[in-house]
Amino acid sequence: MIIPFTKMQAYGNDYVYIDATKVHVDDWADLAIKVSNRNFGVGSDGMILICDSDVCDFRMRVFDPDGTECEMCGNALRSVSKFVYYYKMTDKIDLTIETIGGHQHVHLDVKDGEVINIHADIGKPVFDADRVPVKTDERELFNVPVKILDRTFYMSSLSWGNPHTVMFIDDVDTLDIKKYGPAIENHPMFPARTNVTFAQKIDDNTLKIREWERGTGETIGCGTGCCTAVVFANRLGMCQRCVDVHQIGGILHVDWDESDHVHMVGPSTVVYEGEYYYEA
Repeated sequence: MIIPFTKMQAYGNDYVYIDATKVHVDDWADLAIKVSNRNFGVGSDGMILICDSDVCDFRMRVFDPDGTECEMCGNALRSVSKFVYYYKMTDKIDLTIETIGGHQHVHLDVKDGEVINIHADIGKPVFDADRVPVKTDERELFNVPVKILDRTFYMSSLSWGNPHTVMFIDDVDTLDIKKYGPAIENHPMFPARTNVTFAQKIDDNTLKIREWERGTGETIGCGTGCCTAVVFANRLGMCQRCVDVHQIGGILHVDWDESDHVHMVGPSTVVYEGEYYYEA
């Protein structure tokens, strides 16, 4: 079976996108594993399906490289919005995208027919430990010291439909992320594993992060990781609600507004288009 795909990147997350309104596969999880396998030229951080929706403009399904379907990814959401405009599946610049985690709202900045920036409202952060999920006696995990290998990190966790944990340290550039990232991702306190954000305060309006993405490893950026860092930095009195977050892939603008919604603003890039021969 020949499956057309587009590889897109939105400040870090490098996904394979498939128009599932035109393609049907019985086992999407198996396909996700195969197209995400880094031994293939197609290799990616995961697979995104664009599907029809009865309640929104489109529905997005997100698959990790190990085939696990997860609820949401902010960078994937932004790229999906560009995808449907780029391939003329819609001419709307204000879109509502259905995800397992809820209905997400996106606005496209278009100039001369090209999408130059994407504003995504990813909703309110969830702190409840049962919904993150995280094993703790407290109602949420907020700035709690946890011993990881040979050092102690102060951890905070939330969910955007997928779990994220953030730790603020003095210098993210010198951290051995390959040492501590997987140790935190697979720590017993995170039964569903967690995405790991290491964050550093630059000033009141600027943070810097490095991201260890569950099932993938270090990425050049992560939209929901940026948002997680801003939310907890603000709760800790380290920054304002409107912040630029520097990551390897670029600077993502994040705004946690007074209604408790978090907005991320940044571009998305079509890396290349191709076809994948899939055998079930």
